[in-house]
Amino acid sequence: KSYWLSTSASIPMMPVERLEIRQYISRCSVCEAPSQAVAVHSQDITIPSCPVGWRSLWIGYSFLMHTAAGAEGGGQSLMSPGSCLEDFRATPFIECNGARGTCHYFANKYSFWLTTIDQNSQFSNAAPPSETLKAGQLRTRASRCQVCMKNL
Repeated sequence: KSYWLSTSASIPMMPVERLEIRQYISRCSVCEAPSQAVAVHSQDITIPSCPVGWRSLWIGYSFLMHTAAGAEGGGQSLMSPGSCLEDFRATPFIECNGARGTCHYFANKYSFWLTTIDQNSQFSNAAPPSETLKAGQLRTRASRCQVCMKNL
């Protein structure tokens, strides 16, 4: 099994195979940069500023990790640019199975995003209140982030 960052294409009802797979897997570029890029997170819906002397590369939503059946899954440090995804999707990864040559979004795969929290509650000992979010409200509770690179 392998997991791939997916595109914003509509989730298919059935597994996809062969050339169909391409429209569901994101493309990336690897670039050499003069300094290291870091992600900064706000824990609310405002986009955080880059530190003084740093410039913005992109803004996004604070992604923590994804899980799958058993002990499968992955994530990265919140300092990593990979923790700041430009697009928020409830299902940001597609699973591919090499033996069958198919890829699909499965119901037992979960994504975890850094949530927003009221500033007055950030260092409280009380647990934040539980709430149920409807599909259109998800972005209102996902923390915002910005990826920054030091000016040289």
